[in-house]
Amino acid sequence: MTDSVEVYKTQQNNQSNEHRSLQRRDSTDAVTGSRTSSLQPVDAQPGSEDTASGQPEKTDLQEMKSLSSSETQHHSTGEAGGHSGQVAPDGDWGWVVLAATVLVLALTLAFPSCIGIFYKDLQNDFQASNTETSWVPAIMMAVLHAGGPICSVLVECCGCRATIIIGGFLSGLGMAASSFARTMVELYMTAGIITGLGFCLSFQPSVTMVGHYFAHRRAFANALSSTGTALGLSTLPLLANALLSRFGWRGSFLILGGVLLNCCVCGAVMRPLGAKPKRQERTKHTHNQLSSHQEREGLKGRLRTTLSTLMPFLRRHMAFDLLCSNLRFRAYALGVSGMMVGLVVPLVYLVPYTTAQGVDQDRAALLMAILGLVNITVRPAAAFVFGLPFFQGSRNFVYLFAIAVLINGLSNCICGMATSFTVLLSYVIIYGFSMSLIGCLLFTVLMETVEMSRFPSALGLISIMESIMLLIGPPLAGVLVDSTKQYSYVFFACSVTGSTAGLFIMLSFYWLDREEDTDVERSFSLKDTDSLKPSIKIDCDYSQVPLYNKNIRDIETDV
Repeated sequence: MTDSVEVYKTQQNNQSNEHRSLQRRDSTDAVTGSRTSSLQPVDAQPGSEDTASGQPEKTDLQEMKSLSSSETQHHSTGEAGGHSGQVAPDGDWGWVVLAATVLVLALTLAFPSCIGIFYKDLQNDFQASNTETSWVPAIMMAVLHAGGPICSVLVECCGCRATIIIGGFLSGLGMAASSFARTMVELYMTAGIITGLGFCLSFQPSVTMVGHYFAHRRAFANALSSTGTALGLSTLPLLANALLSRFGWRGSFLILGGVLLNCCVCGAVMRPLGAKPKRQERTKHTHNQLSSHQEREGLKGRLRTTLSTLMPFLRRHMAFDLLCSNLRFRAYALGVSGMMVGLVVPLVYLVPYTTAQGVDQDRAALLMAILGLVNITVRPAAAFVFGLPFFQGSRNFVYLFAIAVLINGLSNCICGMATSFTVLLSYVIIYGFSMSLIGCLLFTVLMETVEMSRFPSALGLISIMESIMLLIGPPLAGVLVDSTKQYSYVFFACSVTGSTAGLFIMLSFYWLDREEDTDVERSFSLKDTDSLKPSIKIDCDYSQVPLYNKNIRDIETDV
């Protein structure tokens, strides 16, 4: 009798455990939806709805936004290791690459500023006017920014390291050859085109390598690398002046050409993260297809084939497709181009305007020295601040950049109304501070806007647009000065262009962010509505209705 009672209790316990497991299974199916075909909807348990709606909708919405932001960050940093897909080390050899980039930026972006030291000597030697002499740094700056597509092609074919070495060799060769120039045209070719192209081939891949080596610390690395420009602005004019006093302009150009060869050394230390993919077989197969197609079509087919391959080539290396498809890149490119119209003009006309206000030439030069000192001080501090964990993965860099552009534009009004050295000093400090922030965030925002695989071509297109604006800005300012005989109108015009560009970038990205957040909320609401609907699936295939629950109820009734 005792044995039968124990057997009965054991069977009852097993049945109750099985019943509880079936209840858990039914409640799970009610929440997640039935995964097996059935002929009637699954009834959820009373506690299942509470479980499904226990988490607030706000938390799920934040998770959706964080997921979208993480996907965006993955697109921008997922290929940080180049074509090989390796993860950016965020340190180690990247610090050597960062130091080399600082030196490259000091020798390239800041080099045209020291050409003004040789203006009088070039005019006296070649019997040239101010306009003819001013074309030397103008061509150098234009080619430096406009050579982006050529640089993009070389980076894709040879890699960043080889491209930087080639650029260092061309820049040194151009400056050395310019020391033997006999006419202004030869000086345009050597110091303008060849040296400017070398600067472009060294500068742009160096910035790209920093993006490859740093992902989480990218803002810190870009801000710290931008100190190279401030370092060059402070040292190269002094070096050029010392060389000119001892060796003349020809000897100075020859020595500076040797100095520029250090870009080759900087390129040699920029070790790529992964090997370049082999595309010989694909190229050979494509070439065979094009050859057979050209033989069949003749001359007309060859022209059509050439155009069909040229347009994708231009879209790939000049990022025209991004300009049409990526709204953020389009807004950023237009805003940066508008900013460049009046960004450099105050540097050209600050000394003449200061002397026109009755300030001594030495004190006017002191303002330029203070401007360089502010850049050297602010840029490392900004690099440290932007490298804090608070800014890592942040989407607010573009707004900081827009605010810096806005402040930079509005500060020109101070200079336009200045009548004393103290007011001009305050203008130089504000202008230098905002200019430092612009230099720190210029490439960081671009790297967040496009993928790293498209960064060289995107930088090339923006550089071309910048070169056009850099050529337009100073001549337009000269026309304004000649027509009004007042330098103050130049600074007021620069204030309008700079503040307009800052507001355009800020409002454009704010609107795009609002649209993205609205899409995320809409998709979340649709997903939440679908989850509340009963999950009913009717299939044509025959499926036997399980009677296991009924057997359990019968057993319980019998008991």
